[in-house]
Amino acid sequence: MTEIIEYIIGFLLGDTAPPKLAAKVGYTSNPKEYRKYKLVIKPSDFFNEDIYGTADSLPQLPLHIWEESPILFGTSEAEEVGKTRIIHADLVASTYFLISRYEEMVRHDERDIHGRFTGKESLPYRAGFIDSPLVDEYGKILRNQLREIGLDISEPKPAIRKMYLTHDVDQLSHFRSLRGFMGGLLRGIRRPKEGNKAIKSYFGGLKNDPWYTSPWLFKLDNSLRQKVGNDRCEPIVFLKIGGGTHKEDRPFITHHVQDFQSLVKLCKRKNITFGLHSSYEAGIHPEKIADEKKHLERITRRKTTFNRHHYLDSREPEDMLALINVGITDDFTLGYADVAGFRLGTCRAVKWINPGTRELTSLTLHPLTMMDSSLSDKRYMNLNAHEAYEYCIRLINMVESWSGELVLLWHNTSVEETPQSYHRKLYQDLITYLKDK
Repeated sequence: MTEIIEYIIGFLLGDTAPPKLAAKVGYTSNPKEYRKYKLVIKPSDFFNEDIYGTADSLPQLPLHIWEESPILFGTSEAEEVGKTRIIHADLVASTYFLISRYEEMVRHDERDIHGRFTGKESLPYRAGFIDSPLVDEYGKILRNQLREIGLDISEPKPAIRKMYLTHDVDQLSHFRSLRGFMGGLLRGIRRPKEGNKAIKSYFGGLKNDPWYTSPWLFKLDNSLRQKVGNDRCEPIVFLKIGGGTHKEDRPFITHHVQDFQSLVKLCKRKNITFGLHSSYEAGIHPEKIADEKKHLERITRRKTTFNRHHYLDSREPEDMLALINVGITDDFTLGYADVAGFRLGTCRAVKWINPGTRELTSLTLHPLTMMDSSLSDKRYMNLNAHEAYEYCIRLINMVESWSGELVLLWHNTSVEETPQSYHRKLYQDLITYLKDK
């Protein structure tokens, strides 16, 4: 645990902290060790061997409030022992709980039909802070405490440090396959416009397919990248190239056909980063991730180190370990499908902590801020266009205020030009808003 505790304290202090400041912060309940530190965070019983991993370790609602922020473990008490300040709010355990997604391990039987732990079952949602990065609030509280006892540490300036504009290609086109074409024709009996689209797409080429929106998306993405700089904006396309017998992986994309190669060439021409979109099947059987990664690298002729699971269906810890074993360094899965917000309790990238073994790993998790379908799907947030825009702006401003990174997920299929969906205009409006950040 020593490495994890040091990592969490450093993470809370943030990048603006002087290099040696972390050594002045202790995590101990032993009074004999207090004098070694300027400030001590007193541990709760969360990590006790007879409690850790059991239902008794879960926070109880309502949560204690300290410095206007809910704390998961400990109390709001603070005291001075000699020249050392002791705070009883267990910021280390509270942070660990959130960034490791500990409750998903303990409540392992709480899953939806896809094997996902849902946002509306999570503590952040039930306690009312899913739209606030509570861990980042803890960092500010800790820095304030250190300033009060005379230590010099500055606050990070409000800014979106990095914008990841990501697009999952689950289906490349609507009508380019024979099955899609015939389905479009049949539906065209009642809706002639759809039949015409099917004919135009099937016989006229990929550029005429309503789901081939990547050129439009990449043009918007690159307009933002040009405005804010390459170092602050990175478009990523996650390509799904695997799948098994599950309907969630269908229809399969045929990778040798010209259409898929056209997308690959477009990505290279527009300088879009490739990522692996691990299939639904691979989420259930993580050993398949290695073959999917190799296949993607053969097709793109690029090394792949980014991943996002299809359906945001990441099963810990097996999937995470499989990613590490095949050389994935960064994962972009960690958001809830049913509610947009801060699944990891932070808007900053964190190292994955395996809560089962209590080990700090090399895998970096990038919190997913918002996904298109989370906002509009009737099973999820079911927001109208105005509500979705307002909610997205609130999350964006929250990320900016805490100097975090923003990860957007818009599918190519969601920005089809159709009056049935607001996502094309919403994405365009968000890009326009971000150009001033």
